[in-house]
Amino acid sequence: MKIVKVVQPKGIFDGTKAIEFRQEIDNIIERTVDILLVDFQDVTFMDSSGLGALVLALKAVRTARGEMFICSINEQIRMLFELTSMDRVFEIYPSREDFENAISSSL
Repeated sequence: MKIVKVVQPKGIFDGTKAIEFRQEIDNIIERTVDILLVDFQDVTFMDSSGLGALVLALKAVRTARGEMFICSINEQIRMLFELTSMDRVFEIYPSREDFENAISSSL
């Protein structure tokens, strides 16, 4: 059985939040996780430092032989992903329900 952990940042995902986010990801990786879902349901805005934190988190999760997915991004975050071509790097689901359906069918 794969271990799935959900991280749900809130508010503005900027430099300050990025540091907290990286620490949370490092703690999760230490406890072993197979799949990490970052749910952006409650994030209103993300800047480049937030995006950088996501890229570093993805590298860390992959190094730990895990998988990372993203869901529930708003229009601003979607545009940031598209402008930086990060929409090709991250697997993004419209909602947590879509993610859960996709994951449960692949287990």
